[in-house]
Amino acid sequence: QAQLVESGGGLVQPGGSLRLSCAASGLAFDYYAIGWFRQAPGKEREGVSCIDRHDESTYYADSVKGRFAISRDNRKNTVYLQMNSLKPEDTATYFCAADARACSSTPNTYDYWGQGTQVTVSS
Repeated sequence: QAQLVESGGGLVQPGGSLRLSCAASGLAFDYYAIGWFRQAPGKEREGVSCIDRHDESTYYADSVKGRFAISRDNRKNTVYLQMNSLKPEDTATYFCAADARACSSTPNTYDYWGQGTQVTVSS
């Protein structure tokens, strides 16, 4: 049974950094694009970043370009999201998701989801 588990969230001051991890099990990890999404209270889930499965192309939402970096370690079945220069508007629950086709900003295309990790940016 496929499972994705996020970790690394927490409380951080504006301008600080966090690194989120998404550990996968029960699926052929190499064959999945992995995306990060976030959802703040009262808002829709939005795509943050994604790393493709073959050429490892990366994609970022405009709101996080230059501040966030996504990477994957296929030996560890893990994807990372390094988040720097965090802002209060980055506060949300962050989810990772796996797509057997390709990166997409549309949540409905993803096959598997984690339970989420909370990121709070506040002084």
